[in-house]
Amino acid sequence: MKEIYKDYLFEKHILVSEGMTEEKHVFETLFAMAHFFGVKITKGRELVHCGMVKELSKRFGENVPEPFYREFPQSVRNLSAEELLFDQLIHYFNTYGLGNFDEPGHSVFEKDFERAAFQEDTEVQEFVIQTEEEAEETVRVIVNGLLSGSRPLSERQYTLVLTFIRDHLENIPDIVSKNTCVRLLIDTKNLSLADRLNLSDVMKIVDELNYRYYHNDNLKKLNFKNQDRKFLTALLDRMFGSGRCDISTCYEKKQLWNGFLHHIHYQPKNEEAEIFVHAMRTKGNESVYSEFEQLMKENRYREAAELLQKKKGTSALLRNIDYILSRMNREEVQTFLSEFPEDCSTLILLQLLFRYEGEQRKDGRIFKFTQHNLMKVHCETLEESERCQSRLTEEVVKEVGKIIRSKLTEKLRNRLGKVYIEPSMKNYALPLAENTSQGGFGVLSKGSRIPIDEGKKLRAFTYWEKVNDIDLSVFALTEDGDRREFSWRTMSKHQSGAITYSGDETSGYLGGSEYFDINLPEFKARYSEYRYLIFCDNVYFGKNFNECFCKAGYMLRDWDDSGQVYEPKTVKSSYLVNCESTFAYLFGIDLFTNELIWLNVAKNSKSRVAGDTNLSFLTDYFHLTDVMNMYDFFSMMAEKIVDDPMEADVVVTDCEIESVEEAEIIREYDFEKIRVLMEDVK
Repeated sequence: MKEIYKDYLFEKHILVSEGMTEEKHVFETLFAMAHFFGVKITKGRELVHCGMVKELSKRFGENVPEPFYREFPQSVRNLSAEELLFDQLIHYFNTYGLGNFDEPGHSVFEKDFERAAFQEDTEVQEFVIQTEEEAEETVRVIVNGLLSGSRPLSERQYTLVLTFIRDHLENIPDIVSKNTCVRLLIDTKNLSLADRLNLSDVMKIVDELNYRYYHNDNLKKLNFKNQDRKFLTALLDRMFGSGRCDISTCYEKKQLWNGFLHHIHYQPKNEEAEIFVHAMRTKGNESVYSEFEQLMKENRYREAAELLQKKKGTSALLRNIDYILSRMNREEVQTFLSEFPEDCSTLILLQLLFRYEGEQRKDGRIFKFTQHNLMKVHCETLEESERCQSRLTEEVVKEVGKIIRSKLTEKLRNRLGKVYIEPSMKNYALPLAENTSQGGFGVLSKGSRIPIDEGKKLRAFTYWEKVNDIDLSVFALTEDGDRREFSWRTMSKHQSGAITYSGDETSGYLGGSEYFDINLPEFKARYSEYRYLIFCDNVYFGKNFNECFCKAGYMLRDWDDSGQVYEPKTVKSSYLVNCESTFAYLFGIDLFTNELIWLNVAKNSKSRVAGDTNLSFLTDYFHLTDVMNMYDFFSMMAEKIVDDPMEADVVVTDCEIESVEEAEIIREYDFEKIRVLMEDVK
């Protein structure tokens, strides 16, 4: 079985036997899996083989490179601020000064330190083992779930879908997401996929092709090779031959269409194509949004809303709801809300719920959108804020929020039968925005909050190859957004029992690592003014993460120097950072509630230093579970909530519990199953 399948199944706590069994070593293998990695096999023990120990070692990270301070953390605390600073300067002079990057650098002042044997309490990680046939069927179900969703896929999810289609599917099933359809069309060159797109979607194909193969996001400047021009010409001919081209949808981007048609030297093959080309090259022919804006200028708000809904759909209307409501008087707002569209999808309603019931910023607004699998952020300037006319009053925001929650409750009611929901599912956010997430073990939905046991110390880590210098940094934030930086730039002054840094490794091409230890009680006592901690990774050496190998995650430890610096058994999450950016925000900690907040955000950035970036947009993820969490979501859908999982048709849990064989089990990492429910897929 291919690695991409095994990797993805591992994230679901599934190991693949691949037909290999060595019954005489079953007990020894099970013991090794439990002893070294804390893995317990709950199903399929008869399929275990000794090769799985090596498999777990690879995925948990057994052979992690040593950090700059080999005996971290205690050896670091034994050094003075002057020794720490001199260590740094000597290392920087050797690498960036003299260009000696061949060997990983280490401290010249660090003294030998004897580590205690590992004897900490660790939580068990429960896994199942499947045969190759069972695993293939599991992957098929996952792929079908991904294809049935309208949201863009992460790079990892898309790679899984593309690989499976190439390996197993002669006939590609229905694809709901236009983003996914566009990417598959480009990769497979299967023009039949165009039958699932509209004429206006051709610009999405051009944009994706331009960005992916020509590293250009400016559609006004195209420089396609002949083979790509021929492909796009054939695509257009097929679209015009289908007899279902709505030319009016292309008026919004007439200028881009003109440039594109000229660039590929397009020659119309039929009357429909001729009409289209003529329409794009002549003046007039206003777009729907032009008509919409004209009606808004004339204070005909109801008509503008009706036009947008009729021509562009309910989703377009709701995306402009702030703009429309802000222009209406009190009576008009009441009328509009009383006639709230009935055909809203569950996904749209959920997105609106977070918009209107989430934290409302009193300062400048922050706009986030994802393009080419990277988050782009725009912070509203003071000038923009003063010019803005689409802010809603607090009263209207609350009113809209109530209506949306009511509509959502009505839409979801009795969708499932008897449901058992583990109370701990309140900790997990819904997977609404996962397209920037990376794959790995212990990956959760953005905004999920995981309690950290009292007394546990958190050890954040990153390790890498094929690039010299990756920096792990920590930022402390107050409620008001004031911050303090803990990084390679500051830690010679800040090393303490509260926070300890393993040193800045700048020659890690063959293998480097960095760690931060946070003693939460001590940190809170020393830096009591701060509410949150933010952990982030950035490539200082100028490459993007997808051009090297990098993993990041965290451990929970009982003692500072028990066992090795990297103990696989204590790893709670370890995932691949492979975004097309120099920047990745890993996770946060709420110091008031002692909870880890899952972020896993890849931001569009070329910055080399973490301290030079704006972190304010991340606070939106801190309150997601307060608005809606997995417990709330499944409660809405339950015909009846039961206290005994043995009575349930659906069991929603983050732990191993007994249930009837026919019951559907949904776990916190089963994003595909949850998305199917969010997409109204039957």
